[in-house]
Amino acid sequence: MSVNSSPVKPASVAESTRAVVQAFLTARLAGDTERLVELFADEVDWVLAENPGVPWIRPRSTAAECAAQFTELMEHTVPEDARASLDAFLVDGTDAVLTGHVSGTVRATGKSFEGPFALRLTVEDGRITRHHLYENSLSIAEACTP
Repeated sequence: MSVNSSPVKPASVAESTRAVVQAFLTARLAGDTERLVELFADEVDWVLAENPGVPWIRPRSTAAECAAQFTELMEHTVPEDARASLDAFLVDGTDAVLTGHVSGTVRATGKSFEGPFALRLTVEDGRITRHHLYENSLSIAEACTP
């Protein structure tokens, strides 16, 4: 009688999740949207608080839409002012949670934004199926307001 009949050990699931999230971070940092499309599932549970005054924050659900968020963000912000720091990178099975701090400058207004963030990702079959980002949306909205 087998105690664990699952062919995948829990540690290997977490290791796989961590590897995909690390690949996501690497592609995001490099601006590699083709790789981001590969990493996102065909359908993604995307949550980012709606913010009508912020052009790069909108509902998304496909891999291409999710990957395009990076390009849209770079079009509307000053890339050399963008900063992100990671405080925690926690993995539990298929779920990963990253926390940290982000800041930047909106190109159209010259105003800056900053604040903490938390990102929850779920990885299934080697692709990201959930992307829930919680950030200081008030600071971002104020920076977008002329």
